[in-house]
Amino acid sequence: MKKKFKAMVLSCIDPRFQPLVYNYLKKKKLLGKFSAFTIAGAAIGVTNKKFKKWHSTFFDNLITSIKLHKIEKLIVINHKDCGAAKISSNKKTLSNLDETIIHKTSFKKLQKIIKIRMPKLKTEFNLISLNGKIEKYY
Repeated sequence: MKKKFKAMVLSCIDPRFQPLVYNYLKKKKLLGKFSAFTIAGAAIGVTNKKFKKWHSTFFDNLITSIKLHKIEKLIVINHKDCGAAKISSNKKTLSNLDETIIHKTSFKKLQKIIKIRMPKLKTEFNLISLNGKIEKYY
């Protein structure tokens, strides 16, 4: 019997968050059951105009993962203290509120695109802090 992949996980390249993402997916019993796409900024990297050249790569990969692995859900894990958020804002430092707005904007934009292009795909949006605390959106 073929192994069923349940999700694609979109997360950031930042090495500080790799163990936190791993622990989150382990808790959800998804280890070995997801496709991974890791890019700077996670949702910011695939929606913000500063990273426009990356957008089609992500969506091509997502479509391929849906075809190959029959995934049913996109799990997005952005993180606090994000360098891509700073790049997208043209600021060296961001207030917590400003950064949260950037993350939420990327989530809303990605959710809107998914609803149009892949309406059957479920989505989950998360923002994780360095201490491991996860805030869920949508």
